[in-house]
Amino acid sequence: MPVPILTDLTHARQTILRRVPFDAMPVPQSLQDGIAARFGERLTPAQAVERVLADVRARGDAALHEWTDRLDGVQLDRFELGPPDFAAAAARLDPSQLAALQLAADQLERFHRRQQRNSWTDFSVEGVVGQLVVPLQRVGIYVPGGAAPLPSSLLHAAIPARIAGVAELIVCTPPTRAGRHPAPPDITLAAAHIAGVQRLFTLGGAQAIGALAYGTQSVPQVDKIVGPGNLFVVLAKRAVYGVVGIESLPGPTETLVLADESADPRYVAADMLAQAEHVLASAILITPAATLAQAVQAEITRQLGLLPPENAQAAAEAVEQRGGIILVPDLDTALELANEYAAEHLCLLVQEPLQYVGRVRNAGGIFVGERSFEVLGDYVAGPSHIMPTGGTARYASPVNVDDFRKVISLVGLNGQALQRIGQAAVCLATAEGLHAHAAAVQLRLDDLPQHEREA
Repeated sequence: MPVPILTDLTHARQTILRRVPFDAMPVPQSLQDGIAARFGERLTPAQAVERVLADVRARGDAALHEWTDRLDGVQLDRFELGPPDFAAAAARLDPSQLAALQLAADQLERFHRRQQRNSWTDFSVEGVVGQLVVPLQRVGIYVPGGAAPLPSSLLHAAIPARIAGVAELIVCTPPTRAGRHPAPPDITLAAAHIAGVQRLFTLGGAQAIGALAYGTQSVPQVDKIVGPGNLFVVLAKRAVYGVVGIESLPGPTETLVLADESADPRYVAADMLAQAEHVLASAILITPAATLAQAVQAEITRQLGLLPPENAQAAAEAVEQRGGIILVPDLDTALELANEYAAEHLCLLVQEPLQYVGRVRNAGGIFVGERSFEVLGDYVAGPSHIMPTGGTARYASPVNVDDFRKVISLVGLNGQALQRIGQAAVCLATAEGLHAHAAAVQLRLDDLPQHEREA
């Protein structure tokens, strides 16, 4: 079945560009059956997550052992790995893979060093005001690993956190399905070594999020949890928000390509398929060029035939069911739709792409031209690839250094300031019916020495 080409913009908005919240997507029968088999009754994914979180909160490590056995089929003697394990894995790793990890880490560090924000104070005759920029003490990073290892996600979260000054980085990643000491793949442990991670726990799913949020006998409670994951991980992050911070609720990945007649259809198709091979991904092309649309449609079919069968099946499903090609009258309309859709990744494969960058209002990341394609951003371009999905790019940002710092306001005023602004505070507090507030100000005003009143 070829990738659909739509010319009716109303229909395109209702189909290809329609947003479905991650927790409103239909639950496949196989997933429902799996939950029933493991929990002994029919539960929704959210109910299953709530049950796991409550048990981890109540029983700590004992619950982690039981749920890891029940959900992952792994009986662990221990959860934790540390820097010696990371260093040993890095020494075992293929040198080309280690060099690639190091290059990615260097690029991430160079980019995120530019995001440093400093504390400041403003002294005057009335005292001092300012802000203190303070790193979080302990951050939990979730690294998916069920279908395949994702060491890049570890780097893309841990390096901005380290640059922010986070004192302790804790990683959770699922165990492999063999043995009583099923360590993650060496490439993931090597990434932890390069990123400066202090502790790693072979825990996955909702039980890992619960351990990070509540703390157990082995896993310390963190201040914030970052990182992508499957439906159960995202539901768990939503459930624990408020106990700890989270950076976002990342849903399935998405790419929107804006292209004109100058674009190479091979590149457009390749960029769409690169994202489409992820689970539940969407890949969309918007173009005013009918000949390009037809060429991309044919090229997608051709390139699907070059992929391994499993990848080809996932990518074909993505572009046919959750993606497609939209024909528009002009690039102005294309940009209007792109800003409305607020894609995680927006690729500008047009002539003079830089002239359009300033017109983009909503996107997780903009990829400018055919040489700066999205896959480079996944690994080695520099910005974090943990980006807002599901339309949240309307208000959210990619993971960055500020995700791992907080601002503390500083107020150190003297009597002269009190004399100037105190009565306004009394007035506003009284208007709000907060008379103890007003009295606290008035008491200080009444006690001001005469020389401060006259200053």
